[in-house]
Amino acid sequence: MHRQVLCPRSAAAVAARRLRTVLGSVLGRDAWMWRTHEVKLLNTSAGDTVKIGEISYKLKVPRNPELVPVKHMTDSLPQTVVQHLRWIMQKDLLGQDVFLIGPPGPLRRSIAMQYLELTKREVEYVALSRDTTETDLKQRREIRSGTAFYIDQCAVRAATQGRVLVLEGLEKAERNVLPVLNNLLENREMQLEDGRFLMSAERYDKLLQEHTKEELDSWKIVRVSEDFRVIALGLPVPKYKGNPLDPPLRSRFQARDIYHLPFKDQLELLYTVGPNISAERVSQLLSLATTLCSQESSDLGLPDFPVDNLLPALHVLNAFPMLSSQQLVQRLYPYTSILGKDGRTAVEGVLGRFELLDGRRVPAPGAIVSVSAARETEGRADVTLRVTDKDVTFQVPAGTKEPRPPNSSPNFISTPSHSQLLSEMMQSHMVKDICLIGAKGCGKSVLAREFAEILGYSMEPVMLYQDMTARDLLQQRCTLPNGDTAWRPSPLVTAAIEGKLLLLDGIHRVNLGTLAVLSRLLHDRELDLYDGTRLLRWDRYQTLKEQLQLSDEQLQERSILPVHPSFRVLALAEPPVVGATGGSGGAQQWLGPELLTMFLYHSVTPLAKAEEMGLIQGLTPNVPAEAAEQLLHLTHSLRNTNDPTAQSLASSLSTRQLLRICRRLSQYPEESIAHAVNKACLSRFLPSLARASLEKSLTNCSIQDKPDPAEQTQDYSCVVKDGVLTIGNVSAPIYKPSEKMKVPDVLFYDNPQHMKVMEDMLKDFLLGEHLLLVGNQGVGKNKVVDRFLHLLNRPREYLQLHRDTTIQTLTLQPSVRDGIITYEDSPLVKAVKVGHILVIDEADKAPTNVTCILKTLVESGEMILADGRRIISDPREAEGRPNAIVMHPDFRMLVLANRPGFPFLGNDFYGALGDIFSCHAVDNPKPQAELAMLKRYGPDVPDATLQKLVAAFGELRSMADQGTITYPYSTREVVNIVKHLQRFPGEGLANVVRNVFDFDSYNKDTREVLIEALHKHGIPIGARPTSVKLAKELPLPEAQMTGHWTINQEGNARRKLLCPTETHRIDIKGPVFLRVQSHPCSRQESRALSFSEEKAHWQIPMNEVNIICDVATKDDVLYVATCNPVSLFSMRERGDAIQSMELYDVFPRTISGAWQPFVTIAPLGSPLDGQVVLHEEQSNTVLHVDLVTGAVRRLLLSPDGDQPAGRASNWWSSKEQQGSYKMCREFAHKNWLLFYKEEGNQLEVLDVLEGRVHSISLPINLKSVFLVAEDRWLLVESNTNKKFLLTKPMHMAAEESGVCQLHSISEDGASSGHGADSADVSVPQMLSRDQLPNENLSAALNQKIVSPNRIMADSGSFARVVVGFPDLMSPNEVYSFKRPVDLSAMKSSEGGGHMFLRGGPQSSAAKQVNCVSLLSANQVVRALPPTKVPLKEVYPKDVTPPMTAAYLEVTDLNSKKVKYIPVPRSMTVSPYTSWLSKVSESDVVIAPLGSGGVVSVDMGGYVRLWETGLDSLQRSLLEWRNMIGTEDGRPIQITVQRDSGLDVSAPKHGKTDAKNDPHVGGNQWAGGTGGRDTAGLGGKGGPYRLDAGHKVHQVSQAEKDAVPEDVRRAAREMAEKAFKERLKEINMSEYDAATYKRFSSAVMRQVQSLRTILDSLQAKGKERQWLKNQALGELDDAKIIDGLTGEKSIYKRRGELEPELGSPQQKPKRLRVLADVSGSMYRFNGVDGRLERSMEAVCMVMEALESYEHKFKYDIVGHSGDGYDIELVRADKVPKDNKQRLQVLKTMHAHAQFCMSGDYTLEGTDASIKQLAREEADERFVVVLSDANLERYGIRPERFAQVLTSDPQVNAFAIFIGSLGDQAERLQKTLPAGRSFVAMDTKQIPQILQQIFTSTMLSSA
Repeated sequence: MHRQVLCPRSAAAVAARRLRTVLGSVLGRDAWMWRTHEVKLLNTSAGDTVKIGEISYKLKVPRNPELVPVKHMTDSLPQTVVQHLRWIMQKDLLGQDVFLIGPPGPLRRSIAMQYLELTKREVEYVALSRDTTETDLKQRREIRSGTAFYIDQCAVRAATQGRVLVLEGLEKAERNVLPVLNNLLENREMQLEDGRFLMSAERYDKLLQEHTKEELDSWKIVRVSEDFRVIALGLPVPKYKGNPLDPPLRSRFQARDIYHLPFKDQLELLYTVGPNISAERVSQLLSLATTLCSQESSDLGLPDFPVDNLLPALHVLNAFPMLSSQQLVQRLYPYTSILGKDGRTAVEGVLGRFELLDGRRVPAPGAIVSVSAARETEGRADVTLRVTDKDVTFQVPAGTKEPRPPNSSPNFISTPSHSQLLSEMMQSHMVKDICLIGAKGCGKSVLAREFAEILGYSMEPVMLYQDMTARDLLQQRCTLPNGDTAWRPSPLVTAAIEGKLLLLDGIHRVNLGTLAVLSRLLHDRELDLYDGTRLLRWDRYQTLKEQLQLSDEQLQERSILPVHPSFRVLALAEPPVVGATGGSGGAQQWLGPELLTMFLYHSVTPLAKAEEMGLIQGLTPNVPAEAAEQLLHLTHSLRNTNDPTAQSLASSLSTRQLLRICRRLSQYPEESIAHAVNKACLSRFLPSLARASLEKSLTNCSIQDKPDPAEQTQDYSCVVKDGVLTIGNVSAPIYKPSEKMKVPDVLFYDNPQHMKVMEDMLKDFLLGEHLLLVGNQGVGKNKVVDRFLHLLNRPREYLQLHRDTTIQTLTLQPSVRDGIITYEDSPLVKAVKVGHILVIDEADKAPTNVTCILKTLVESGEMILADGRRIISDPREAEGRPNAIVMHPDFRMLVLANRPGFPFLGNDFYGALGDIFSCHAVDNPKPQAELAMLKRYGPDVPDATLQKLVAAFGELRSMADQGTITYPYSTREVVNIVKHLQRFPGEGLANVVRNVFDFDSYNKDTREVLIEALHKHGIPIGARPTSVKLAKELPLPEAQMTGHWTINQEGNARRKLLCPTETHRIDIKGPVFLRVQSHPCSRQESRALSFSEEKAHWQIPMNEVNIICDVATKDDVLYVATCNPVSLFSMRERGDAIQSMELYDVFPRTISGAWQPFVTIAPLGSPLDGQVVLHEEQSNTVLHVDLVTGAVRRLLLSPDGDQPAGRASNWWSSKEQQGSYKMCREFAHKNWLLFYKEEGNQLEVLDVLEGRVHSISLPINLKSVFLVAEDRWLLVESNTNKKFLLTKPMHMAAEESGVCQLHSISEDGASSGHGADSADVSVPQMLSRDQLPNENLSAALNQKIVSPNRIMADSGSFARVVVGFPDLMSPNEVYSFKRPVDLSAMKSSEGGGHMFLRGGPQSSAAKQVNCVSLLSANQVVRALPPTKVPLKEVYPKDVTPPMTAAYLEVTDLNSKKVKYIPVPRSMTVSPYTSWLSKVSESDVVIAPLGSGGVVSVDMGGYVRLWETGLDSLQRSLLEWRNMIGTEDGRPIQITVQRDSGLDVSAPKHGKTDAKNDPHVGGNQWAGGTGGRDTAGLGGKGGPYRLDAGHKVHQVSQAEKDAVPEDVRRAAREMAEKAFKERLKEINMSEYDAATYKRFSSAVMRQVQSLRTILDSLQAKGKERQWLKNQALGELDDAKIIDGLTGEKSIYKRRGELEPELGSPQQKPKRLRVLADVSGSMYRFNGVDGRLERSMEAVCMVMEALESYEHKFKYDIVGHSGDGYDIELVRADKVPKDNKQRLQVLKTMHAHAQFCMSGDYTLEGTDASIKQLAREEADERFVVVLSDANLERYGIRPERFAQVLTSDPQVNAFAIFIGSLGDQAERLQKTLPAGRSFVAMDTKQIPQILQQIFTSTMLSSA
């Protein structure tokens, strides 16, 4: 810095010294261009004259010499500047006003000031901003002792006193402000508010000749001085941002372009700086600057280089010659932060051109060694830096406090990069103000604080916000205690006067037009304030003081103050968004040419991993090292990708968040990191793509969410004991508040999930964090918070935010009392003062620029209030300050917000401020927790109802998460439903849920989705109580006693046969572990619209050629086996998942399918629960399968090798049907099974637990075996059908009695005279293993009887009961319910609609009998084919029976009825029909259910649960009717009860009509029908029913609501007519219309929901903003004092905000869909419909974006073997109607049919990405649809991944249509998460596309 010698002589001497510096002529060859001018000062007797060249100007003596600029002239003026001065003087002599126009920077202002200093003119300076109003220019009212006076402002003062008005920044002022000056500029006239009139000097002097001065004064005419001039300074607007000049205003100025100084002048100037820099380096830097200011560079979109800052930068270079030029350029022009890739390369090219790319070569400066206060000068410090092993000492400005040695602060951990940054900041601090650029939470504020403390500065933080005005920055109005209005200086001004370090936090947020007010302070250290005060630079102030010989006090009276020499500004900003347009609320490119001139820039880079680790360990010493390591690994892997999704995730893991996580982990080391990361990123509410990306990153960094075993069992409860609250495992002392009434008390039912959230909150609360709770509406955020505070006993203050919340309303409410303005504290200030908890609700509704003032409060505990008080957290700092509020140590903030994004469309509070809070996602409770909570709300509501509600809402919520529906249904809605049901139990659930869903009743698509979901869970919305569809009951024939069974037990040894037994261990092979897959089960409740026996149904996920062969049940688990290939499925009755296991490898599918395996299942009992034994009948393979672990073991029963010899040949030469092996599984639950071979003579008993086989040899050949009890088995001999009873000892192990005895059973017919021999020998098909309960037995036989019994079924009877069998040895009576025709006599191959599925006549009996007994319900159920059912009796004559797979024949022995329940046909049937017919004669297999009832599985894998028991059906029907609600068509009446002693119409019998005519209504006759209070039928309110024998009139509600048929028909016809007209219009045939509808209806829902989102986003974009300074509207709090003084424009109102002029237009988003139209799409379309699905997806894009072409420019391109750019839809010619859209679809289809084979997915993607990157767009998206068999064409997935992420500007997504095997899944693992999707089911393609749209394109639309 040049110290200039000050000579306090007269002004003339100063000017004379200037004269001596004749402006040296420049080089000779330029001399003919420039006439060189000199500035001379001539002293003559008439006064002083200034001469520039040949033009002279006569000086006058200024009246207010303190207003004349000083020290603006330099010793040598460049010739260019003299030229400019001469031109200004010419215009001045002409009396014209001038406009100096040119690039940003202080040059124009300094030239103006130099001229005014030269000509000794007083100056009135105004920096215009967007907040300037006409009162700032003309007159402002102030109140003095109760009266409002007009005070002249700058323009009026300048005009009347003859000063020069300097207006800077004309382009910043709003359009309608400056025309106020038009007349003053042109005619020097102006009408003032106080009635005075300004008149030009000539006219005034003319009038003065005719009138006296007094007369003119009385007319209030004021003379405008002839010396009044205006100098305007502005930027050329089309090039820079701002408002263009108003033409009338422009025409009144003379313009002069003041460009940067010419190269030579500039060079001269720079050479003077310092001896240490080589001239070559200076000229290189200047060349760079000039190149970057050229027209060509601005065409490239590069902002101008701040040439004026080269001077200070060279000072730094002079002190540190070892600095690299590239580093220096980065500080002047931080091109890496502000430019995109192209810009950066351009700048680096220029740097290379001028040999300035030397950043790699020179090591950067090291660290600050020492800082000490300078001895000789006050306010300076000597700083020593170590730079490349050399210590350099230099002086910098310093604060008033003692400097602190670096790195001595406990809470600042120095890292190499930070100490480096601090030393660089020191260098810049020597010469200029600094701005730090860095992302959220990377440590800017900490660095700034450290910097200030090292230099001994007091810091003055000022948080900038978006709608901050110039007044907020400089001065605000206030009232004095006597009611006078005054101006209160802002912290910024006091900092300047007191020499503090001013911290401008968030310079990127504030509007440029407001910031411009500061440019003079930053460049020149001068400032003019609203009340006329002037701040001058320190040395200028000293000069002025000496020149005028005035003291400080006198200057202060004239309101001139010095800016303290130590004052410095440090700005903090987030990095500009590269390539972003200045959107209204979006991030914008804030760092423009103007700001570049104000600061030197330093980037705060994110820390390196090792440094961050050191930082974390330094600040949280106890954090587990492994955890910290994993965290950092994750964070850095996210930060280093070029995937925008991952980077946005990384931004929520800033250093600040990491420290918070580590603080918590060091306190609670057992917590999982995954939990902490998910919490910090609020992963619950991320769009699905981002969430996938995060999950993938977590797994890549091997951070697993370890399921806490204690979690399921641990009971979260809260206990208050001895003043200590414990939630879960965390305890906290209970607070003792002074204000009890502010502690919330709320009805809260504890549930584990909310308890867990509260435990989490308490952990953070104890760590001293402020909390942010984010969740959907109605999930209980407020309840949780209130409950939390209630438990802690903390008083709360409550603030509800909304869109009109302003900063003022957050902090203070101003009001006027007796003319004095007073401020009411807002809840926020109260909470801070007394230490309450501040609950801020709906934080996302307020604009983020308002809520961001909470940041300083949370971070530094400081905040400035509107009345000048400030909140301070450190009590020590507050001691000396008059108006400080000390923050109470107990103060905390709890902020509640809805989740960001659709459908809330709030402001993204989390995005702006989530970083400084500890975030908690609050979700709807899990089903268990929710159920428990609802039980508390509705103790009397049936459990079934609550379960249905919870399930249905759970499904709706997951749909909302996937984006199928937009509204997230929450617990609040369910609670309201339950409350209603609790209070009015008579109303049906189906009616009450409408209270929630009627909102959606007009949106057809949403309504369909909702009804489907509710029906699925059995909420019968829309059903009528009358729609009951139960099967017709037919009478059962009488029971007859048909004979006796006698067990022969005489001593005759021939009859009593002993059977030898042997025992051996079994061989076990295995285990092999097979994969157990889990599939979602879409269980549908069947009783949605009507009530029938069917309870629920779902589909098993199996292949369509597969064949179901067996179903078994154990408790509530169902097992289903299939046999082509063999696999096993298991599921719970009410579960939501199906486990499956492919046993394909164990049973290979044989050649040509000749071997047809048949598998049966035996589920085992405890302790082997969840395990089953599978038995294959032909090969006699026995497998033991564990469905939990996937272990499969093979059990070898016979010790002699694998299979009996001679079997193998029969596999494929099975000419004669050989006997197969059978398994008896009646006692599988006891873990033993029996195996036998048909026609064989051996029983093998397998004991699974002991692992033994007992073989029993028999003297007979077997046909079948029935285990009627554990120790008694019924055997049937093969040829004679003779029955034997085998009794065996209970325990095989008891060796001595290990003999089984065989008793023959003789059957005798009933003694009915036919003789004993006519007993028909029945072959049992089913025999129960237990007996009927006694009451059921008695009911069946119509006699009271108690006896052992078994129920049996065979083909000739519905059922038989054998009484006394098998325990009594006396003859057992057999009672039969005979069939009219024996089932085996009916042919099953005749007729029947379903028979075309079967092969020819059956060759052998089916293997499945399909007959089960339900003992508790006293029923026998069989599945019969339709041919064996008496359909004529079941259905009336005129009804055709429905197509069915089978009928369930239910024989009920209680009611003696039989009914036939139709089982609907299966959707698909395996083509192997002959094989099917061997399995079962009907198309279903059935098994009894543990819960009563049966389960049927049809051949297509459709499972249905049936309820058959009469009692349970009645109960269910009652419940079902209650759910619908009883609608008894009686009218509802309104009664008002008056207590008049007499009831108006008490119930009465009424008059009896002798003639007994029918009476309807009238309230008078007895025995009427439909009356009201009289006795009758169908009425309402009568005392009793009285039937007089008439037809009852009941008006059903449905009838009343129905629309007449003819009206409905008319509506239908109208629609059809309109449709045909429309088709004619676009000449489309009806056939085409139908074709198109096929595609469009498939994606109707997705289109609808996308359009909904687009609409609401459009609406959000159009949200209106506050327009200030209006003459009508709502009172603007900030202008309340102006209102007192009587100003007009003190209102604000909402209006459409015009885009800022010069801000670039919003470009549309660019989308390209790259559809696969290759041959394989056509070929495999038949398999999975992939081509049609792709066509649907294309159709969806076209329909959803119709009429949004201005926002989304899209085109559709195909790729196939013919090439990768097959044009389907051009961006400039999108299809307008259905016909054109169909044309596109047809083209796709035709192309796929006829194109070459080959795959161009990769090339197509690459080309599209490159092409889109070149186009102008806001954002760019490429969606690739492909069925790419990448591997088949030798394309590496990694290569494809590379292409997808090749350009960060283009978001590319790939949707693969799942191909063979797990190829698709493997592919997805290698591709980047969130970018690639595998649609295994082609139906998902439109859904995935919708998901991509919603989570990316629309999130920012």
